Amino acid sequence: MKVTTKGQVTIPARIRDYLGIAPHAHVDFRIADGTVILLKQENPAGGRNRFGELRGVLKGTRTTRERMQETREK
Repeated sequence: MKVTTKGQVTIPARIRDYLGIAPHAHVDFRIADGTVILLKQENPAGGRNRFGELRGVLKGTRTTRERMQETREK
């Protein structure tokens, strides 16, 4: 595996799949006894992922316009 001039490497697909690392995921590196360890960070503090759990909550038959109208009527 080569390191780019910017210090970047590509994480092999089998490792990304095993750890469940998706694009824009946060990872961390640790060094233990001369070995580099890659860790997947579950939910970074203050990150955009805190809203990910809400994605799709409002799916249904109503349109955004109908939902907005309903909130204005109350």
